[in-house]
Amino acid sequence: MGRAFQNRKESMAKTAAAKTKVYSKYGREIYVCAKAGGTDPNGNLALRGLMERAKKDQVPSHVIDKALDKASGAGGEDFSPARYEGFGPGNVMVIVDCLTDNPNRTFGDVRGCFTKTKSKIGTPGSVSHMFDHCAIFSFAGSDEEAVLEALMEADVDVTDIEQEDGRITVFAPHTDYAKAKQALLDAFGEVDFEVDEIQFLPQTPTPIEGDDVAMFEKLLGMLEELDDVQNVFHSAELPEQTA
Repeated sequence: MGRAFQNRKESMAKTAAAKTKVYSKYGREIYVCAKAGGTDPNGNLALRGLMERAKKDQVPSHVIDKALDKASGAGGEDFSPARYEGFGPGNVMVIVDCLTDNPNRTFGDVRGCFTKTKSKIGTPGSVSHMFDHCAIFSFAGSDEEAVLEALMEADVDVTDIEQEDGRITVFAPHTDYAKAKQALLDAFGEVDFEVDEIQFLPQTPTPIEGDDVAMFEKLLGMLEELDDVQNVFHSAELPEQTA
């Protein structure tokens, strides 16, 4: 699997305005997750992981509480997930995950980003089959065998385990997210997860160079500006000097 998951999306929250967008994105995601699986993080491991990640990203408690309150009530927005796929500059494969209360508007906005950067939006499934949909957990540790044993005892279909620089990273199918996380918590107690997410990882990275780099970065920037966009996953392998 390598460490490609660290390059899955652009960093945000560099300005006050960007922070507000991050808070809004977390608010939507927490709302949808809580509405689908319940507002109790002890009984909804996906929500628990999401709340922990939000706190690490310094999302204020009132943003989290407001989203949970909306999810527990009858009112509030009716957000639903939407996923768009396509090809960016240099034939990079791109997956855009959104939460929207107006699919027609969101599709138009996302398509506009592709069109303005000489990219092409595709049909559902046009690129996602070239990605692995993985649950990823990364935490401090060195006993790779103990981790593997705990996961196998819980009947988790482990895809890969890496141990590097005092950190263990576990990859499993996204459908095993809750089972894998519970197995790790049961075996090792309160684990401080550095990464606790479900992501799309490209099976084959796509190196890009020259003018394609700037155009691809423009595409990412435009997508991240859209309020409905939650995550952008891609196969691009950027030149080191642009990092």
